[in-house]
Amino acid sequence: MKHKFSKTINKEFSQVLKKRVNAYFKENNIKKTGDFGMVGKTILFISIYLGLYFTLIFAGITNFWLALAIFSIMGAMTAVIGTSVMHDGLHGSYTNSKRLNNLLHLSAYILGVNPRMWIIQHNMLHHTYTNIEHVDEDIETRFVLRFTPHQERRWFHRFQHFYAPFLYGLMTFIWVTTKDFTKLFGYRKKGLIAKGKEFNTQLTIIIVQKILIHLALFVVPIMVLPFSFWTIFGMWFLMHFIAGLALGLIFQVAHVMPTSKYIDQEEEMIEENWWAHQLQTTANYGNGSRLLTAVIGGLNHQIEHHLFPNICHIHYPKIAPIVEQTSKEFGMPYVHNKTFLKAIIIHFKQLKTLGRYDSLEGAN
Repeated sequence: MKHKFSKTINKEFSQVLKKRVNAYFKENNIKKTGDFGMVGKTILFISIYLGLYFTLIFAGITNFWLALAIFSIMGAMTAVIGTSVMHDGLHGSYTNSKRLNNLLHLSAYILGVNPRMWIIQHNMLHHTYTNIEHVDEDIETRFVLRFTPHQERRWFHRFQHFYAPFLYGLMTFIWVTTKDFTKLFGYRKKGLIAKGKEFNTQLTIIIVQKILIHLALFVVPIMVLPFSFWTIFGMWFLMHFIAGLALGLIFQVAHVMPTSKYIDQEEEMIEENWWAHQLQTTANYGNGSRLLTAVIGGLNHQIEHHLFPNICHIHYPKIAPIVEQTSKEFGMPYVHNKTFLKAIIIHFKQLKTLGRYDSLEGAN
């Protein structure tokens, strides 16, 4: 991509921060990857998901509400697996073993996501160019939402804080149906996927993946459950809606906030250090909740994750004080909202502001 960050501005800050975090692992003789607790959590979450699925298929369920509950919990577990297992695996932070990390890529299929497409969009574009217009696809709203003051404001955006939750809920539904295909062709056009062998391989993988996931989660339930096609479709859609809404909130409340910086410029050089840029565009929430950290894969520690995506999320609570202290020493922002609920409320207030004013300054 064309944007580059300064290697001199705030250079001392990044050097000191990396030195201190590395020292923590070295002094405590701790690996930066996962541990047995991480493995146990992975086994537990995937076992719950598979247990629910096999109960749905083989238990002879005839009660509508029981089937609906199972689909709903599977939706929640889809989000949990996505954040707590898949996310670390695709970042390569789960283990030092490349083979095992690649094996964990299969967990992306539960979400209906192609691993290669996710890695390009999330790891390469979002993490490198956070909140930079036309590059970070997480703030690319395709007309219906307005996430930054640099995007055109339309009349219906004044209602976006009402309808945004529904659109967030479509996240995995769109992934499992069309998004991988549109991303594949788009990335080929941008040169992020090579034409020829790589493109053809990924296209084949995506087609096979979509067939298998739809067979397992849609066709098979239609065949074994005593409900109509549209009833099963509704349950299947609800499962994806719950997963999508959870994932949408987890990620968006970390970046589309009033404290976040948004960049829209044609110049290649960004007048900021990459490490400082991550602090300026990212916010934490609910860091004091061990349960939240465990369930959503440490993504409430978004600052630590963006600064150190190669470190497994189980270490974020320990390195967070180091990051916060160092940031304050160098006059850098370290935004932390006390609870997930508070972060959600602030996020939707930001959507309301972006929907009613052309610029954030105009709202003040």
